[in-house]
Amino acid sequence: MKPRLTMGEKGMLERHELEAFLAVSEELHFGRAAERLRVSTARVSQTIRKLERRVGVALFNRTSRRVELSPVGRTLYEDLRPARDQIAAALDRAIEAGRGFTGALRVCFTGAAGGQLLVQAAQVFGRHHPECEVQIREAQMGELMPWLRGGEVDLALATLPVDEPGIVAGPVLVSEARFLAVPVEHPFARRTAVSVEDLAKVTMLQLPSTLPQSLRADRTPQTTPAGLPIKAGQRVTTFHEVLTLVGAGHGVFPVGANARRYYPRPDVAYVHLRDAPPLRWGLLWRADGATARVRAFAEASHGLVSADR
Repeated sequence: MKPRLTMGEKGMLERHELEAFLAVSEELHFGRAAERLRVSTARVSQTIRKLERRVGVALFNRTSRRVELSPVGRTLYEDLRPARDQIAAALDRAIEAGRGFTGALRVCFTGAAGGQLLVQAAQVFGRHHPECEVQIREAQMGELMPWLRGGEVDLALATLPVDEPGIVAGPVLVSEARFLAVPVEHPFARRTAVSVEDLAKVTMLQLPSTLPQSLRADRTPQTTPAGLPIKAGQRVTTFHEVLTLVGAGHGVFPVGANARRYYPRPDVAYVHLRDAPPLRWGLLWRADGATARVRAFAEASHGLVSADR
């Protein structure tokens, strides 16, 4: 059973107590915690001892060689850490809101066509907000969600659907026909089109596990619409790895129509999946990172593709 911690009606932590406790909990060393807080080790030790007297039990087990959280200390840390993170996120959002459009907006893409679209959207956005620098980066397929969740980028252009907690998917920007990348010597390569039911006859390479399940189920399903099983092949991490493995005969992979233009290869053929739904692209951003800059860039992107229709 998880230990319960009560501190009475006057159990509110002072700021310096909270900072000291969290620092020691994460560093597990009083000296390093003191360096992190830029105070003396004695000050940290004194603060922790005072806090332990209020709690009525040790929060840390100390020896001459190591410092460990006690069961009650572990409970307190697990209760306090989310609140600390929420406060930090709230402060970051306030700072971003205060900056308005000043600063940098970091966006990423996967695939050459996605990069071209982002460049055009950045140009439209820049005409309205020249004070904001748009930094465009290419992400490999396996990096997309970790970069977005980790805050390395503010926006990501990706294929949909993406149904993830804390992630917002903007409107569909581009829809394109689906094709199947197959080895050039494969029997499918001699056809003008294949059905999604034909996927039961091949091995399908798999998307990175870091991508959302909703997206993986759409791009690399386990069964055909009729319920026939699709053999799962090797998991891949980059699109160039996909095409290399396809060309080597290790499997097939569904792609968008743009792949024929941007990724022609002598060992890969692209065959139309005639009864597959379109492949859709849209912008993703964190729900807690929906700054004015992010929203304005999403609007600029949508306006760009709307004008072309």
